[in-house]
Amino acid sequence: MLHIASVREMPNSRAETDLEVTIVPSHEEALTGIFEISKVLTAPCRLEVTLANVVDLLQKFVQVRHGIISLFEDDGVPDITVGAGLGEHSDERYRMRPPQKAIDQIVATESPLVAENVTVHSAFNASDLDALGASDNIPVSFIGVPIRIDAKVVGTLTIDRILDSRSSARLDCDVRLLTMIADLVGQTVKLHRLFACDRERLMAEKDRLAKQVSEIKPPAREGKKVNVEGIIGESPALRAMLEKIAVIARSNSTVLLRGESGTGKELVAKAIHERSARAKRPFIKVNCAALPETVLESELFGHEKGAFTSAFNARKGRFELADKGTLFLDEIGEISASFQAKLLRVLQEQEFERVGGNQTIKVDVRVIAATNKNLEDAVAKNEFRADLYYRINVVPLLLPPLRERRSDIPLLAAQFLKKFNSENGRTLTFDASAIEVLMNCGFPGNVRELENCVQRTATLAPGPSIVRDDFACCHGQCLSASLRKGASDEMALHPGPILPAPTKPAILQAGPSAAVAVSPIGREQAPLAPAGAPLVSGANMVDRERVIAAMERSGWVQAKAARLLGVTPRQIGYALRKYGIEIKRF
Repeated sequence: MLHIASVREMPNSRAETDLEVTIVPSHEEALTGIFEISKVLTAPCRLEVTLANVVDLLQKFVQVRHGIISLFEDDGVPDITVGAGLGEHSDERYRMRPPQKAIDQIVATESPLVAENVTVHSAFNASDLDALGASDNIPVSFIGVPIRIDAKVVGTLTIDRILDSRSSARLDCDVRLLTMIADLVGQTVKLHRLFACDRERLMAEKDRLAKQVSEIKPPAREGKKVNVEGIIGESPALRAMLEKIAVIARSNSTVLLRGESGTGKELVAKAIHERSARAKRPFIKVNCAALPETVLESELFGHEKGAFTSAFNARKGRFELADKGTLFLDEIGEISASFQAKLLRVLQEQEFERVGGNQTIKVDVRVIAATNKNLEDAVAKNEFRADLYYRINVVPLLLPPLRERRSDIPLLAAQFLKKFNSENGRTLTFDASAIEVLMNCGFPGNVRELENCVQRTATLAPGPSIVRDDFACCHGQCLSASLRKGASDEMALHPGPILPAPTKPAILQAGPSAAVAVSPIGREQAPLAPAGAPLVSGANMVDRERVIAAMERSGWVQAKAARLLGVTPRQIGYALRKYGIEIKRF
């Protein structure tokens, strides 16, 4: 290895002064170069880009023809190689890999290699000289320094240049400068590799945790969509109800279904039974409003032979038939006060006696009750026993009315029309204007009324497609519209009977007209009333959708909405709290 004496080691002469004048400015250049390169190394770039910028910048402070930084993997094979000064005329072999024997010597000795003239240096063979373009006429100098991470050599920084008097004099200074730069590069490579290891570790930990979460995820949440036969729709309100059905079905708790007429309470009760552990056992249903008290008692509890005039044989009641299964008590709010006491004991103790008998019969029955009546109001008026109310209201489930799931109307209508076509051998379809009419209707009778509407219109439709003019409401012949205009408490279009009423609320009434503006398909809000139509009747508050409409028209200012509805701001505030309407802020 060639050793170049420093200026201080040279003899005193005029040449010494000349060399000092030449070399001293190089120290200032070296400090400037180290400063500039340190800024490049701390820039937020990929490692390859950073190293390439270092080599490019090196040419401004050191005489360089070709400069290369090579980083090795654990097996010694170059992992990253970046260079500068490698133009299209450079030898392809040198562009791909610097002199291998010289690199091996730098790594083995862990020290710099300086060859003032590569043609006479033992570390360079003929192919290396050919790649460097060195010959007797074109002498080439070579400097290579190791890049270290701690005590381990992980790469090399090498340069070569045409040998001349200036380059020969600066060999020693350039070696020291390149060594310092290589140390800085080593620290940067170390940080990049640490960051890469941390990133890989964090990604692996993320994947591991995601896998664990997926493995311990509750089965009920594996599929977000719960499908129940006979219940059609994709609206958020219906999806939320179906998810609750899947949860409720896993227990044996008593369920109280709350909802307006025609919302499908019997379908929901059957769905709960079929998804429960009692699915293979009987599902018995009784309409409490369809039978008088004496008959209802015999139907539910059974009777012994001779219990009454026509009791020629003993007969099991619905509770016995539903043993180990589910009993659905529809319209439970209509039973008499005297029978409520008898029913309470059965629900609480799961035991009873048949009519005309004295033997106590014990059963295991899950009870699902349903009503469209305001039980809270009935309890307050002493029309319904409070203890029975608390016994059946264990798990209440509110069924959304059709006006709160308008995006389901096209799906339901298509299913009803398909059923009609199948039963009557027809091939009717819905025109877009027909869907618009259906989306426009309030449907106080909910799904049941929608089905009737589709059947009636399909029966009377003259053409192959149902259009707007085929609907009775477009000709003022819709009886449901007349019910809505009546605005009676029993037929009011609101979920008021379903919600508790701790204090006496304002009585909600329906809109005065069935013909309303068409809502876009998929929107869950009811259509607004026609322009100029009164929003209240006397001192009565309107339903939830009309409150929202008034708030939107008034820019969500409660005082303005109250004036628009003809009520007080306090009543508006009560309605917002009661229906859970979130006030929008602008």
